[in-house]
Amino acid sequence: MTPSRDISRLIEIMAALRTPVTGCPWDVEQTFQTIAPYTIEEAYEVADAITRADLDDLREELGDLLLQVVYHARIAEEQGAFAFGDVVEGITKKMIRRHPHVFPDKDGNVTKPTKGTWDRIKAEEKAERAARRPPEEQISRASLLAGIKAGQPALVRAMELQRKAATVGFDWNDPRAVLQKIREEADEIEAALDKKDTTELTAETGDLLFALVNLARHAEVDPETALRTTNAKFERRFAHIEHALAAKGRTLDEASLDEMDELWNEAKELEK
Repeated sequence: MTPSRDISRLIEIMAALRTPVTGCPWDVEQTFQTIAPYTIEEAYEVADAITRADLDDLREELGDLLLQVVYHARIAEEQGAFAFGDVVEGITKKMIRRHPHVFPDKDGNVTKPTKGTWDRIKAEEKAERAARRPPEEQISRASLLAGIKAGQPALVRAMELQRKAATVGFDWNDPRAVLQKIREEADEIEAALDKKDTTELTAETGDLLFALVNLARHAEVDPETALRTTNAKFERRFAHIEHALAAKGRTLDEASLDEMDELWNEAKELEK
């Protein structure tokens, strides 16, 4: 099979990869759930390439993100739900509908744009989606938290959920109470470690992260910014370890943990 600029070739490649027996064993066993983290990761890679103004990387990362769309569409097609063409049709229909000032209607008329047109059309689409849902799900959608977008990064969404709940008084009154909750969650993680219960450990780790976001909110700290800052700090200090070892003609594999810890603390001192 040869490369092509035609999207149909990518769809053919994915179909071949997902074909039992003759396809790729790893690709065949994937599901929506197992692929979803990669989809999020690729979206972040696209954003990073844009931040760095690296257009060569952006071209490649957009291809990786497109592959994720094709991957999910293929899994859905195998389940008889929808295919890639349905995805394309859906988004083209949506974009035409949302821009009546650009694309004429069935009578050839173009609507003059108004301030609330976009919001009105989106609200209509939201109501139509809600009408298609089962009654029990429609009830849950009436929740105070229903307006919080599910597609946001987890840290951001946790912050938004907490802010919304706080509007009706469901909140801690003292940041130190949140700090106590963090200690409790840490103890529960330790208990899960002792039991070697992976499911419980996952749940308790999520609880701890949620509590940390709560503390950040009370401290008026953006958790995403805080974590990005810490990531950068970790990279700087780890680079110091690598450079210090290289200056001695040594590699990371040759260094002991104690030696790396010592160099880490040295990097911390240099930053003061």
